[in-house]
Amino acid sequence: MVTSSVPRLVIAAPASGSGKTTVATGLMAALTARGLAVSPHKVGPDYIDPGYHTLATGRPGRNLDAYLCGPELVAPLFLHGAAGCDLAVVEGVMGLYDGAAGEGELASTAQVAKVLGAPVVLVVDAASQSRSVAALVHGFVSWDPGVRIGGVILNKVGSDRHEALLREALDSVGLPVLGVLRRAAAVSVPSRHLGLVPVAERRGDAVGAVAAMAGMVSEGCDLDALVALARSAGALPGGSVPWTPGPSPALPGARPRVAVAGGAAFSFSYAEHTELLAAAGAEVVPFDPLRDEGLPEDTAGLVIGGGFPEVYAAELSANATLRASVAELAARGAPVAAECAGLLYLCRELDGRPMCGVLDAAARMSERLTLGYRDAVAVSDSALAAAGTRLRGHEFHRTVVEPGAGAAPAWGVRAPRRRVEGFVQRGVHASYLHTHWAAEPGVARRFVERCRTS
Repeated sequence: MVTSSVPRLVIAAPASGSGKTTVATGLMAALTARGLAVSPHKVGPDYIDPGYHTLATGRPGRNLDAYLCGPELVAPLFLHGAAGCDLAVVEGVMGLYDGAAGEGELASTAQVAKVLGAPVVLVVDAASQSRSVAALVHGFVSWDPGVRIGGVILNKVGSDRHEALLREALDSVGLPVLGVLRRAAAVSVPSRHLGLVPVAERRGDAVGAVAAMAGMVSEGCDLDALVALARSAGALPGGSVPWTPGPSPALPGARPRVAVAGGAAFSFSYAEHTELLAAAGAEVVPFDPLRDEGLPEDTAGLVIGGGFPEVYAAELSANATLRASVAELAARGAPVAAECAGLLYLCRELDGRPMCGVLDAAARMSERLTLGYRDAVAVSDSALAAAGTRLRGHEFHRTVVEPGAGAAPAWGVRAPRRRVEGFVQRGVHASYLHTHWAAEPGVARRFVERCRTS
């Protein structure tokens, strides 16, 4: 059971690269080691940080995205994730006040903190400053009176003398220093073209990195003061109630089996998607395209989310029996929902290596990063959405798909330029857009119903 007064903290920073992930993940792990049930959350659409949060707490890392889901769903989704927990830690995105481009505070960490009525801990990279830290922190504290900054954690502090100078400067701001972290390579997490390397690809090393983060935070931060700050949050504003994936209306017939791709190549997914599928009446069965040579028996529908198929193109291509199973399922007209990495997997080839061949399209790596939120409308009826359905999505990739023939577009996208995007072909809906189905639960219900009747 969860109440609207669950203790909670938001870990934010003036800018990306300040150490939010280290502090948030380390704090989650340190408090979990104390015997607390910690609910992990991440502001924004990112899939990778929640994987580390899951490792730290043993609970699904959940995203709070005011753009994809709307500000009105932030508190309900938070309460859903925090059910049964003693405390929640929310890791911010980018700088505290950075949000969707051109949309004011929308989707910013500051907006989520205000919606949740949660105190903010500001993580400051102090590596190249001393007295100036006071001006920086004062600016962030005074910028928006609706954001309650409850303390500071100083990161990358070089020495005892450096720490003393920073603390002296911050005395004038009147904000407590809740932690001081020294430079440490042990907590570094490798990255590549789209950010950190996901937990699914380096679980053994990731366990060690999370343990190092926990040790660093335990040693350098005042855990009791952080817990006390979290407990000062009080009830959430507005009388919010937890989001629920169901119950959906009872549907006749057996539960259709929906296979959901996972493993190292397809590690990007929101926990709510499988919950919505199950609530809509599906039997959700995970499988790993790098290891499993066929789809689960009696698969009626297939969901392939995001990830890094370009990193595993050789291994995915070598699993010819599974590729054939996917092509056969799609040829039967079964519902297939594919996002980003899933789109690449369904193509004829990826960087010259054979893929499933469901779509007459070739995919390749590109030097150009495509990144940003998107407003989209379904332009073709599909297993996911009726034409005219509006959803918001997020695009994040360094690949290009060169389409052939035989498919209709999936989405009409308004910005940054008007265009059509994705593929609808029989039961297949494939697109670069990552969407959050909690914003439109009818997506999961429609997909499961198509699985039941196809």
